[in-house]
Amino acid sequence: MYSKNWVMKSNYKTIGEYIRLVDERNKGLRVQQLLGLSISKQFIPSVANIIGADMENYKIIRKNQFACSTMQVRRDKKMPVALLRDIDEAIISQAYPIFEVKDENALLPDYLMMWFERSEFDREACFHAVGGVRGSLEWEDFENLQLPIPHIDKQREIVKEYNTIQNRIDLNQQLIQKLEETAQAIYREWFVERIDIENLPDGWKVGKLSDVSKIIMGQSPEGESYNGIGEGCPLINGPVEFGEYFALKTKWTVDPKKYCKKGDLIFCVRGSTVGKHVIADDKYAIGRGVCAISSKYQNHLVQLVKTNLGEILKDVTGSTFPNIDRVTLENFPVVIGNDEILYEFEKTATPISELIWIKSKENQKLTELKELLLSKLATVEN
Repeated sequence: MYSKNWVMKSNYKTIGEYIRLVDERNKGLRVQQLLGLSISKQFIPSVANIIGADMENYKIIRKNQFACSTMQVRRDKKMPVALLRDIDEAIISQAYPIFEVKDENALLPDYLMMWFERSEFDREACFHAVGGVRGSLEWEDFENLQLPIPHIDKQREIVKEYNTIQNRIDLNQQLIQKLEETAQAIYREWFVERIDIENLPDGWKVGKLSDVSKIIMGQSPEGESYNGIGEGCPLINGPVEFGEYFALKTKWTVDPKKYCKKGDLIFCVRGSTVGKHVIADDKYAIGRGVCAISSKYQNHLVQLVKTNLGEILKDVTGSTFPNIDRVTLENFPVVIGNDEILYEFEKTATPISELIWIKSKENQKLTELKELLLSKLATVEN
């Protein structure tokens, strides 16, 4: 009698059985659009310096083909791989292998891309990566990685379910962006474009950021509390984007002044992500990589920081390890409106920020659902 595990694995096949390498060069410079490949498994506009480069040697990638990087997989703990979906053709660096599915009636490119998006795939690729410190993945080892390949109808069903979730996330994200642009436009109209700094309206003044906000710098937890002992709340230690904040979810009970509250602006003050910022969705302990900025008029504060971010970053010090300190932030010069206009802006902007909040939380739940669907691919059966 066959075991359940054997039955589940019986429909696993090697990737190499279903794909083939493609190497089409840009002869005659026919294709102009140049793409790069991000570690988040997406195509992005290339930022490479192509002055003097032989663009005829770049590879052409076409719709429903994949590009990947097998270099530095172990170091980055991810294998960058992406499926070209939105355009018919582009060019990409010759350093990236390009491959395609041999028979789309046997394996859907979108289904294969779903497998590549699983965190388990990255862990397996990292395990097989060799080549010293950087840890590259040999092409043969990549081809030997396995995945379950159910009947094509089942693949279509899974892809449709996944795309339904992803499309909803994309629509929400587009709405969030429009709402953020609307809030920013209102702020600029009220507080920037109509204002003559030499002739401010009654009750307005030039002051400092600390005149309209409270800034709490984070603090690294110490001792046993850092290792999760005791009651407390999750630690935010340095942002890349909102979903990346929670890499370190320890509990700690040190200085209660080092907490942020829901709605505070969390602003990164150290490292390569200095200046990145998000709005806290709950109470968190804040580590030394960030600060929490709050105000009576929080919507105004958020837009003020966004509008002046370029100027704020001019005060960042340290070329090797950029940082900005509390005093510098507190003394940043700002134009401060009177209480009447600050109140009116808050009343106008609050419904916008609340809808952004609702859609952001919805996307968080949808992303969790998407990840659950990806995790279930390992046990999919015909």
